[in-house]
Order: sequence, then structure tokens, then C-alpha cells
Amino acid sequence: MQGEWRLNQPRRRSRTTSTWTITASFGRRSSSSSSSIRANRGTVGGYFLAGRSMTWWPIGASLMSSNVGSGLFVGLAGTGAAGGIAVGGFEWNAAWVLIALGWIFVPVYISAGVITMPEYLRKRFGGQRIRIYMSVLSLILYIFTKISTDIFSGALFIRVSLGWDLYLSTVVLLVVTAVYTIAGGLAAVIYTDALQTVIMVVGAFALMFIGFEKVGWYDGLLEKYEVAVPTLTVPNATCHLPRSDAFHMFRDPLTGDLPWPGLVFGLTVLATWCWCTDQVIVQRSLSAKNLSHAKGGSVLGGYLKVLPMFFIVMPGMISRALFPDEVACVDPEDCERICGARVGCSNIAYPKLVVELMPVGMRGLMIAVMMAALMSSLTSIFNSSSTLFTMDIWMRFRPQASERELMVVGRVFILVLVALSILWIPIIQAANSGKLFDYIQSITSYLAPPITALFIMAVFWKRVNEPGAFWGLMVGLVIGLVRVFLEFMYGAPPCGEKDQRPAIVKDIHYLYFALILLGLTAVVITVVSLCTPPIHDQHLIRLTWWTRGSQAPRIDLEDPWAPVSTPDPSRPSLEDKESPQGTADVSCWKRVGLWFCGLSSSQAKPQVSLDERQVLEKKLTSIREDPVWRNVCNVNAIILLTVNVFLWGYFA
Repeated sequence: MQGEWRLNQPRRRSRTTSTWTITASFGRRSSSSSSSIRANRGTVGGYFLAGRSMTWWPIGASLMSSNVGSGLFVGLAGTGAAGGIAVGGFEWNAAWVLIALGWIFVPVYISAGVITMPEYLRKRFGGQRIRIYMSVLSLILYIFTKISTDIFSGALFIRVSLGWDLYLSTVVLLVVTAVYTIAGGLAAVIYTDALQTVIMVVGAFALMFIGFEKVGWYDGLLEKYEVAVPTLTVPNATCHLPRSDAFHMFRDPLTGDLPWPGLVFGLTVLATWCWCTDQVIVQRSLSAKNLSHAKGGSVLGGYLKVLPMFFIVMPGMISRALFPDEVACVDPEDCERICGARVGCSNIAYPKLVVELMPVGMRGLMIAVMMAALMSSLTSIFNSSSTLFTMDIWMRFRPQASERELMVVGRVFILVLVALSILWIPIIQAANSGKLFDYIQSITSYLAPPITALFIMAVFWKRVNEPGAFWGLMVGLVIGLVRVFLEFMYGAPPCGEKDQRPAIVKDIHYLYFALILLGLTAVVITVVSLCTPPIHDQHLIRLTWWTRGSQAPRIDLEDPWAPVSTPDPSRPSLEDKESPQGTADVSCWKRVGLWFCGLSSSQAKPQVSLDERQVLEKKLTSIREDPVWRNVCNVNAIILLTVNVFLWGYFA
């Protein structure tokens, strides 16, 4: 089996050289970008929200690259190879919820003055149990559906392309990514994302054109995909045959692999969680200098999400058309020999295309593209996970923590995530089912819908209260975990074997389950909220869609877990505690450590008066827009949705 993975030494050496040459070049450019925003590293607001000074174009590019990691390259192309273009609907659906993010959710988040999504829930409902639950669940989802899958797919790509050791390449990538994230903060992540988005799009389009030219363009793909059948097949089975509806977006609601009601409505549940409530994504929009830039970023992100259908999904189908014996294998022994997984090798569709079609120099570019995608996705997740842990969990136990302590804890937690990710590699490798994208989306369908239901109801219905929100989340979590348990207990059978799974697993598609779970959670939230006292209007100012523009003072809900304290004029403030004591007694090693954490022992912080603080807070929570730019954003949003509807209709 090792022989299948090994490539001849001269080709490997040339690939490695070109890869590292290109990677090093964009790494240097990333460093120069980092130096331009170094001023943002030294404060909590700068590190976690880029000082709220970002413009629309890096936000839009970062929204794209944060979502399109190596897991999406491998997963989308693999699912496209196995089932056709319908999986591209996952990308096109994003345009609608990105508009919802910029026009509905971000105005509420900005007016609420929050940094994290659990913080919004704490202000909206009071108490801490929902906020802590959300933070812990988000971190779990990041590890199981984001970090682990990106690591596995990135390592798989490198292993297929270069023949490197799986663990060595993964550890090196993780360490480099973590160091950059630790040293940079969100502004560094966003500017790096913007640069890597350009690299990903250019490289992926180059491969797309090479692939289409090789297969005979779109007409050739239509013809060759329909007959892309492996030589070795399983007797009395049809799973080796391409789907008859492979080039249609809308598929049968009962027998389709992606039924159209699930693709339109169930997918919207998952997309709303991903784009409107997920810390990784929302954090980019909250870093905008004003609401118009946040909207512009959403529009640009929506346009960019049109592209993966053409430079990821269709190249995956081209890979099957050109290499059916490897990409479309169904015989368990043959598949294990080719890719190490007995249930199929569709995941190697994109790496196979790169290795077989691209010349050496371009191949190096594509390796760099995949490494950029991996680094982009992981830097985003590491930074946002650090924000969640620091602001929502650490400050719960250390409410008087200084800014320096918060900055150091945020960096250290990234190192913990790296360690957990490395430990998770063998588990992901053993759990490889041959359909990585299905794994990602199914886990999300079982755990994310309760969060989607809660945020929608929290923003639009003032009657929702803390007991309703908490018990809705709990009931939804239990139901989702039961489905997860059944899914792993009764795995999908290989080709040719009878499906003996329970009806709830084999007959209810995960996109339908997401809709059902959303409805059940909403019912529980409604019933419990109506049976318990409502939240007074004075506590909801600037926390719902209907009160987002109110200028009245808000009285925050009391936190029964928070320590009660009275201000002491003689006690130093946060800024006072951070004031430098001089550099005479600071060692060289300590100065290096402080710089690495975005701190400085010699940089005095300006004193901010109470009036100045209030003016700054009012500016940061303002959702006022210039009428001209508001109209520009509105027109572009309409154009984006029109293009989106046309594409859905054309490929339906």
C-alpha cells in the first residue's frame, strides 16, 4: 500500500521546491501585511476585532477564505465526483444568509456592543448558563467539524501530492499557523485571508481551465461523466453508476441524495448558523469600521461564494470522468489499496487532478493554494476560539483579569487547540468514510439547529426569555446527540450490502432532520417562555431588531453569578494596572515574550476619561449609515440575489 502513495524522487523534489518557493513568497507578503497593522495587536479590541477599522473588501475576502478551507476543497470536489453538481447549492445558498447577516443580524450585534455571540445571548437573556453553554458547544463544533476536518483533508492532499509523512506535514502546518495567529491577532488574520483568497481563486481557476480543456469543456464533461464507471465493480449493485440527475440541482424529495426541499429549506437552517451566529464568521463583520462596510463585505462574500461550484465541484466531476478507476472505485479491497478507505475514494478527486494534470510549477502553486486554504481556515478558527474562551469562559472565573492577562490567556489557549488537534488526527484518519463533506454537514445538522432557532427568535421576538432559551437549547441538544449516537452506531453500509439501519437514520435525510430539530426547539422555546415571566422592555433596548436604533439607556439584566462590588476610587483601573513600571528591570527574554503577546513593557497607555469612554462606546455601537453608501449596498445586494436566482434556475 505504501507504494501507492509514494511518488518518484525527482518529481517529489521538484514539487517540494516549487511549493516552498511559492509558499515562502506569499508568507513574506503576509508578514508585510502584518507589519502594516501591528498597531492592532496590543489591545483586546484590536486583537479580537481588529480595532473595528476594517473595510469591506478584506472583510468579504476573509468571509470567503474563512469558510473555504482545505476541507471544503476536498469535501466539495469529492461529493461532486460522487453525486454531481447539487452539492454546489451549499455554496449558492450562502448568498441569501450573507445578506441576512449584513442587513439583519450585524446591525443588532453592533448596536448591542458585543464581541462574541455568547456575549450577545448573555446581554439578551441575562445569567451565564446560556453563554457558557454556547461557548463550550461552539468550541466542540469547531474541533469536530472544522479543525479536525481541515487538518485531515489538508494532510490527505499533501500525502497524495507529495508523499510526505501525514503526521509530520500536519504538525508543521499547525505549528506555523498557530504561531502566526498568536503573533498577529484578527487584523493579521483578515489581511492574510484576503491575500490567500486571491491565491486560492487564481490557482483553482487555473486548474479548472486545465481540467475543462482536458475533458472537452462542458459538453465533454456531460458526455464523459455519464460513462465514468470503474473497471472493478460490485456484483448486483448500481452504486458504481453515476447518478442520472448528476447535472440537476433540484432532486427527488424522497430518493434524492440531496432532496430539493432539504437543499432549499433545511440547508438554510445550517447556513444561518454558519453565517449569522457562528463566531468565526460574525467576528469578521463586527470588525468593520461601520455598518456599510459590513454590508459591503457580505455582498462581496456572496459573489465569491458563487465561484466554488465552478472551480471546486465541477473539477471534482472532471476528476471522476478522467480517472474513474481511482476516484469512483467501489470494490472495498481496491479502494483500500488506492486511498486507504474501504467505502470509497471520492475524497482524492481534487488532489488526483492536481497531481495528474498540472505541470510542475503550477502544481507547486496548487499545493500552496491548499496550504493557504488550510492556514486561512485554521487561523480564523484559532482566533475566534481564543476569543470565545477568553471573553466568555476565562472572564467568568477571572472577572477582574487585566488586559495583559486576557491577551496571554488567548494566546496560550491557541496552543492548547493545536495540541488537541494533533491528538485528533489518528481518530479522523480511522473514521474516514470516504465522504468528508457528508460528515461535516451531518454533524452540523444534528447540533446547530437549536442555536439557529434561538438566535432568530431572540432577534425578532421580545417575549423570549432565559428559561425558554435555555430549555430549548437543552431539549434540542439531547435530540441531536441521540441522532449523532445512532449515526455512529449504524454506519452506512458499503456498496452491495443491504442497508439495515433504523428508519430514523436511513429514511430521514440530515437536511430534513435539521428542519425538524429547528421546529421542535422553537416549540419548546415558545412554550416555556410563555409559561414564565417576560423580560422588561428596559432590558431589551438595542438587543432586538425592533429596538436596534433606540437611543434610550439600557439597563442590563442582573447576573446572579457575578460578584457584587462597589467602585473604589483609590483602586487602580484596568488601564492603571497595565501602566508600565519602566524598562530598567525588564529582561530581554521578557521583552520578547511581551512583544509576542502583543504587549509592551515600555509603551504607556493613554488615560481615557469617562466622557471620552462614553463617546467611544457610542461611536462603536452606532449603526448610522451614509445614505449614498447605504443605497449602493442595497442595489448591489439586489443584483447579487438576482444573479443567484438565475443560477439556481439555470442548473435546476
